[in-house]
Amino acid sequence: MKYTSQLMQDRPELLPLQENLEKAVQAAVQCYQQGGTIFTCGNGGSAADSEHIVGELLKGFLKKRPLSPDVAQRINEQAGADIACRLQQGLGAVSLVSFSAAQTAVINDLGADLMYAQQLTGLCKKGDVVIGLSTSGNAANVANAFYVARALGATTIAMTGRTGGKLREVADILLNVPADETPRIQEYHLPVYHAFCADVEEHFFQA
Repeated sequence: MKYTSQLMQDRPELLPLQENLEKAVQAAVQCYQQGGTIFTCGNGGSAADSEHIVGELLKGFLKKRPLSPDVAQRINEQAGADIACRLQQGLGAVSLVSFSAAQTAVINDLGADLMYAQQLTGLCKKGDVVIGLSTSGNAANVANAFYVARALGATTIAMTGRTGGKLREVADILLNVPADETPRIQEYHLPVYHAFCADVEEHFFQA
């Protein structure tokens, strides 16, 4: 995997993560091949990272990702060539931190620890992937989201700090970067998920 390999060359301290990062990419590829969706969640800075991951998947990241000819033609027939030539092929991804109305309802009625888990009961299906970011690895709402995701047949990927925290026990794939302080952990998360997104994109869009 080109971008994962490059990351390991640039940051050799991340070499212990290479196998699991490759597994995460493979899980995402399989998810998309089966028509699935990637969901992301986190709190604070990790919520921002959740949005960032989705942004890299929903439009071209390092590739231009042209629409398939049949889709482009149908858009041309509806709206003209100007729209179709500017659009890019997205990879299905949803940030669970974006649903403010649903979240506040869940927080008010059920509790903040269920804010992501409740959303997944209506959105997640077998074969999907749920990525949860928590610098401590102990975020209860992310852990509860993982419990629901695994019960529904989805693969869970945790991005944490060194110890992995509680998520170490409930994640199918653990990406625990070698840092202990929140800012340093977040600084490592960025290049890790950039490599992840780039390798997933590379699989589907070669040009």
